[in-house]
Amino acid sequence: MKLEIQLDRDNGVPLTEQIVTGVTAWIRSRIAHPGSKLPSIRQFSADYGVSRFPVIEAYDRLVSLGYVDSRHGSGFYVADRQPASTQCQGSSDPRRAEDESDHLLQQFNHPGETLKLGSGFVPEAWRDADSIAQAIRHVSRTDLASMVDYATPLGNLTLREHLQSRIGQLGIQADTSQILITNGASQALDLLMRYMLKAGDTIFVEDPGYYNLHGLLKLHGVKLVGIPRTRNGPDLDVMQEQLKSHRPKLLFVNTVFHNPTGTNVAPPVAFRLLQLAREHGFSIIEDDIYADFQTDITDRLATLDQLEHVVYVGGLSKTLSSSLRIGCVVASHAIIKDLVDIKMLTSIGGSRFAEAVAVAMLERGAYRKYLERLRRRMRDALGSTIQTLEDAGWEIFDKPAGGKFVWARVPHVGNAERLVECGVPLGVTVVPGNHFRPNMEMSPWTRIHIAFGNDPRAQAFFRAAAALPASD
Repeated sequence: MKLEIQLDRDNGVPLTEQIVTGVTAWIRSRIAHPGSKLPSIRQFSADYGVSRFPVIEAYDRLVSLGYVDSRHGSGFYVADRQPASTQCQGSSDPRRAEDESDHLLQQFNHPGETLKLGSGFVPEAWRDADSIAQAIRHVSRTDLASMVDYATPLGNLTLREHLQSRIGQLGIQADTSQILITNGASQALDLLMRYMLKAGDTIFVEDPGYYNLHGLLKLHGVKLVGIPRTRNGPDLDVMQEQLKSHRPKLLFVNTVFHNPTGTNVAPPVAFRLLQLAREHGFSIIEDDIYADFQTDITDRLATLDQLEHVVYVGGLSKTLSSSLRIGCVVASHAIIKDLVDIKMLTSIGGSRFAEAVAVAMLERGAYRKYLERLRRRMRDALGSTIQTLEDAGWEIFDKPAGGKFVWARVPHVGNAERLVECGVPLGVTVVPGNHFRPNMEMSPWTRIHIAFGNDPRAQAFFRAAAALPASD
């Protein structure tokens, strides 16, 4: 059976993307039956006059997506069982929930190939790679032990002193023994779940909220109750109504530059959240991982509460380097003591080398200078991305004061999953809003990373999405 697809070298879409899109469409068209053999890599390359490299990458991706089977020594075949799909012009397939991580994982795969418009990463070109490299060389020359030994259980003391100073600027008073260095904020959240939760507990989370948090909580066997996120923070009316029926153990809240809406918790909402925590006996995990993106400081829940009912989570991974994985937990002495025990049992220790590199960046002033540049760049990108979206006819949930994300929708499109397929031929990857909801409920919204909002591919996608026919 002959494979017929169209490749256009002049449309700006990488050939690998075009091959994946073309073969996927061919398979979905039902022309190809399960078990049909695809051309060999060599034959495909000759038929279409392209290098073997994009064909190899495309076939690898088709295998990973589940459309194609690779049989050693025989070749590539249409898979017997195809993944569920969502068509740009049609209704969504409820089976899509089975593929919850498909689009999320794409932000890690095939770097540089697609425009990852829903990504959570600061672009590589925006990082201070030169200063990081200098810090690595400095640590390699001056601290050989950091290259081979575990970090101390609490983490590098000098790093904790720097973090103590940084949270002190937010008004959070804690000594260094109340700060635990973790392998990114994700490990911080996981340690807290292991310590504070048991299977069957009820947890309040924001809706929408951080998808990885929702997944971690489900692994721990707890019940998630979504509290709608408004422009000013969690919806207090809904929360008070839910408190009539539930006794939550914890509330997880992202106070500054909320992921994915980009909003901040307003002071009256923060005060009322603390009142409710005291009245109903639950604790609050405050995720402040985006703190360093903020120029004008606002009060945190931990500032108002001083770690009585609040556990504070922060770190440097979202700004300095995703690879160095520097997170932290700030809490009472009793909580930190128990968390250290859990950390030692589950991972023994952190990366002494990564912690030393972070210290070098902080002590040499490189991180401060980098943050100043990054904030300016993100402020400019935020304004222009919002303007681009509005010019294309999109609706903005709220205009953030900073940070990386804009939460946006096409007003007449009721399910953002319809946007996914629209992005494929344009070389754009998006994450539909249902991935940010506690139980994958349908959503018209999608997260836009402002660093990529003015890329020509993004602009073409915004226009194409706005041109979709109306749907419920």
